[in-house]
Amino acid sequence: MRSSARYREDLLNMKPNLYIGGEKVGRGDARIQPGINVMSVTFDLAQDTDWQSLLTAESYFTGNRVNRFTRPPQTSYDLMQKQKMIRLLTQRVGGCIQRCMGHDALVALSIATREMDDKYGTEYSRRFNAYLKDFQERDLTAACAQTDMKGDRSKRPAEQADPDSYVHIVDIKKDGIVVRGAKISITMAAYADEIIVVPTRALRAEDEDYAVAFAIPADWDNVRLITRPVWFRQRERGAAPLSQYGVSDSVVVFDNAFIPKERVFMCQEWDFGRRLALLFADSHRHSYTGCKPAVSDILCGVTALVAEANNIERMAHVRQKLSEFVGGAELSYAAGIASAIYGEKTSSGTFFPNAVYANVGRRLMGETIYHEYNLLTEIAGGLSVTLPFESDFYAEETRRDLQKYIVRNPKISPEDSHLVWRLVENVGSSAMTHWYAIAGVHGGGSPIMETITLNAEYDYEAKKNIARYLGGLVTKLDQSRDLRLEPDLGDTRDTHSTD
Repeated sequence: MRSSARYREDLLNMKPNLYIGGEKVGRGDARIQPGINVMSVTFDLAQDTDWQSLLTAESYFTGNRVNRFTRPPQTSYDLMQKQKMIRLLTQRVGGCIQRCMGHDALVALSIATREMDDKYGTEYSRRFNAYLKDFQERDLTAACAQTDMKGDRSKRPAEQADPDSYVHIVDIKKDGIVVRGAKISITMAAYADEIIVVPTRALRAEDEDYAVAFAIPADWDNVRLITRPVWFRQRERGAAPLSQYGVSDSVVVFDNAFIPKERVFMCQEWDFGRRLALLFADSHRHSYTGCKPAVSDILCGVTALVAEANNIERMAHVRQKLSEFVGGAELSYAAGIASAIYGEKTSSGTFFPNAVYANVGRRLMGETIYHEYNLLTEIAGGLSVTLPFESDFYAEETRRDLQKYIVRNPKISPEDSHLVWRLVENVGSSAMTHWYAIAGVHGGGSPIMETITLNAEYDYEAKKNIARYLGGLVTKLDQSRDLRLEPDLGDTRDTHSTD
């Protein structure tokens, strides 16, 4: 497994194809370092003896220990370990751990490539497993590029006035394909080793050129990353761990990019567009049942801390508001556990989460994220946006005034009171605040997408039958299926199919 130092070194060796503020830059640009710092944690802790059992797993290719982010789950236990890993790592860096994007893309392709082979006799699974083995051995990171520009939202891909509104195939050659278009809002692409492209929606026969999946190095020829970095406010004094972290999102432009055949995992199999899109989305939504509860944990902790600083932590209305964090976070996390337990083993050997529970857990957090920020604001008050600059707390002429008036709880020193309010400012009113609020709604699909999935997956007819029985419309309630339904706790052995 790679060290974080080697990861950073490899980034610096990549060709510069990032554009930030109109300037072409390389991976050494200071503005993307906060995101690189986040990714580095996933390498450092994988080699920490206290974290190795959680962050690593056995490769079903070699039997070696590999980073869990590089290995599709094989059992329900694997899914729960992934969920727990993401929650703890998110707490560690103060927000999105980002590396789960590539993991969920690997999960989706491991399943879809096998199913396409089974139907069409293609060799996508062989290609993908060769790619995955190399990915694990090199301990790579990947951004999943799913969301297209989409153009006119009322029209399908093949109906767009500009065909580049969706990434599509423009030429098929003997040794590969040529693609054009752009993917948007692609988190961590600027500091990923690889970019994995999958479809974003269901497709029809006339959309076949938009049915494409592939993986390329992030500095690939004819690929441009137009990047927007965001980070927490930097501290002038002291070492606050939160201040070193951030995130970058990119528009990934494919300008007649050639993709070698061995890196192509879908080529015009339009009837698998929806399947592959949902495999990624549902796996990612299960990952969200780890990270979104962690964001609630962070907001809960900061809210409780500032309540203490305000000396109101024992008041009934404050306790009631704090309990709302608990309810949302733990219900979502429990949904993720249920999704793992009631998941299923696929033909590829990958164990996939139950879609209903994964989407329930994700939708709950997407619908409550703004409310959680509002709870922090209510209890913290207006200082999160009116706090004097940090330098004023240290300047000779203003230091004594601010040390005197910043204290609201006599048990907390002026220095610690200042640090609490500086934390509230960072978590509650920085650029990262709004990134997390909007990502909380739209990351992995907005609540309407979870609603669509739930309506497609949930058995409403079975619920109507319960009502029919209770209302006397039928005389028998068939519950044989429910009596047979047992949670799949999973075989702890690695039984992945790579043929």
